[in-house]
Amino acid sequence: MFTLCSIYPSSYSLSVSKMSNSPTSLELCAGAGGQALGLEAAGFEHVGLFENDEAACNTLRLNKPKWRVEEHDLFQQFDFSDFKGIDLLAGGLPCPPFSVAGHQLGRGDDRNLFDVGVNVADAVRPKAIMFENVKGMLSRSFDDYRAWIEARLSKMGYTTDWRLLNACDFGVPQLRPRLVMVAVRTEFSDRFVWPSGSDVRSTVADTLVDLMKSRGWIGADAWAEGARKIAPTLVGGSKKHGGPDLGPTRARAAWAELGVNGKSIAEEAPDPDFVGMPRLTVRMAARIQGIPDTWGIWGRKTAAYRQVGNAFPPPVAEAVGRQIRTALSSQTKLMKA
Repeated sequence: MFTLCSIYPSSYSLSVSKMSNSPTSLELCAGAGGQALGLEAAGFEHVGLFENDEAACNTLRLNKPKWRVEEHDLFQQFDFSDFKGIDLLAGGLPCPPFSVAGHQLGRGDDRNLFDVGVNVADAVRPKAIMFENVKGMLSRSFDDYRAWIEARLSKMGYTTDWRLLNACDFGVPQLRPRLVMVAVRTEFSDRFVWPSGSDVRSTVADTLVDLMKSRGWIGADAWAEGARKIAPTLVGGSKKHGGPDLGPTRARAAWAELGVNGKSIAEEAPDPDFVGMPRLTVRMAARIQGIPDTWGIWGRKTAAYRQVGNAFPPPVAEAVGRQIRTALSSQTKLMKA
């Protein structure tokens, strides 16, 4: 079973570049493919995607049957020699170790994969590295850990920088701040420039009103008048905690201000004579994440929503990926000259 989310945010067009000699990307913790979609749109060709969740792996295979998808727990050994010399190592490493919603155990959390990510970088020696996590990792309590990561990568020949990027600055109708780490080989690190984003904002109403109308709900336009704001951060939960809802009490209250019932996820859009606050469908949640219509989400409602809620918005990944590709292309041109 799978849910095919036909979702297309009006503010974002996934412009996949079809090029010869495309730069290559290896992705860790690929999830449902949000980061992979963005990097593909930035011009990267994926040579491998690692993910330990069966439903997410099925989502990747459903949409991209030619991709090499490895259903693998990164805490277990794997021979990465096939990937030596790739251009980019990317990954949305687990957030709970650094999230303010958790215990913030950081490196001591048994779900932390930053050490593993750095070890994989050492094994494959890419030209650039891009890891994404929650803003909680910028906490002072993790200063030493970030310094350790930077020092380890410096010994390998990389210059590392961290930047907090918000999805709403990249056409996504959501306040979703995410910490992005980019490390590039030191000899051309000065050629990487962070994307600046845009002042143009898309709202929940802009993004979802057509889906709210899709089954003829006569109250959709009136609902949209109260939803002309940016959404709060979509919360996906984990296998141990969190179900198909929009998060804890505070998050659900923020959704209620937009006229959305966040206590659960709906199977379909409102009926024509629906009265009250509508719920989001998986399809609608995916739009809030900037996931395009053509991307299917495999699994029943809970598994599908969890994949969507934990995704890295493709437009943000594309923006950073384009800047990395430009830096790498500049180095190639310089070498040829």
